[in-house]
Amino acid sequence: MHSGNATNGLKVIPINPGLAKQNEILHGEKVYPDLQSVAAEYTVDMVDIFRASNAAGQFVDEAIAIGAKSVWLQLGVVDEEAGKRALDANLLVVMDTCPLMVAPAMGISGPD
Repeated sequence: MHSGNATNGLKVIPINPGLAKQNEILHGEKVYPDLQSVAAEYTVDMVDIFRASNAAGQFVDEAIAIGAKSVWLQLGVVDEEAGKRALDANLLVVMDTCPLMVAPAMGISGPD
């Protein structure tokens, strides 16, 4: 997903606790250990969740906690309870969908 969004003008910030401990750089971006660390430096518009459905809720809750504007759960990832929590917190929610695949059809090409 990263390369497609990067070409659409979106800044994609990787999160991986293991790689963050190693001070890794991925696709030219610093790897962060968690969403809270990212939110300390950036405003987060969208959290794209690449986790199994039974693990997605934790990351939806973190997205709510940092004030993200939306959460996207990737293809095959569905957690209706987490989605309801996000909607109740006024986040936009998409499940079982890849933003890279639907953005062009929605006329989204990245931030201005």
